[in-house]
Amino acid sequence: MGEYHQLQQNLLICTVAFSGVIFISVWLTYSLAIALNYLIGACGGVVYLRMLAKNVANLGRGQRKIGSGRLAIFIGLILVATQWQQLEVVPVFLGFLTYKAALIAYTLWTAVLPSQPEG
Repeated sequence: MGEYHQLQQNLLICTVAFSGVIFISVWLTYSLAIALNYLIGACGGVVYLRMLAKNVANLGRGQRKIGSGRLAIFIGLILVATQWQQLEVVPVFLGFLTYKAALIAYTLWTAVLPSQPEG
């Protein structure tokens, strides 16, 4: 279980790092308003990833219930972005998907780099 918690932490750090780099890049390229829209989606993606990790950990402990609360985060973000005039849907959506980019990057990173010998 220790390895799983380390994986959770590494994925969360990778997601937050990606979000920070992309936030600054969007701010410099577009505007602060668009960057903040992206950041709202990225925060939702981090919460989603955290909830997903907890559900996976619970499955490993024998609980078979898989909640749909995670889906409510995505739906809530998109509904708020479409109904609130100050928010843009595309940056919020792309911010939410940042956790997937971080997962792919982390997977490629661990697959390409050889594991370091312990000891």
